[in-house]
Amino acid sequence: MNNYKKISVAEEARVELHDQLNLTGAEISINTLPACASVPFVHSHKQNEEIYGILEGEGYAVIDGEKALLKAGDWLRISPSAKRQFFASDKTAIKYVCIQVKENSLEGYTMTDAVV
Repeated sequence: MNNYKKISVAEEARVELHDQLNLTGAEISINTLPACASVPFVHSHKQNEEIYGILEGEGYAVIDGEKALLKAGDWLRISPSAKRQFFASDKTAIKYVCIQVKENSLEGYTMTDAVV
């Protein structure tokens, strides 16, 4: 287990994986908003883009004043400077993964980085 770490995640409103997995290149969290709930603040970032994967349920995000509907299976990338806030629908909770990485930091893809 020197070269990998495996964990199990409990059902919580927010689970931060960076400490639990000793991440060094990304910040990842799993988030659940109950029906009618929202992230209680609008935010943007200085350097980090965010990638959201909707795992369960539905809701929407308001990004720079534009409403983007979200449902299970959707993926969304948001630029650092965009102002964003997330909401669950009135009828169902929404569960999503948020991956945060420094914008323009990807220097290669799996095929160009792999050693065979």
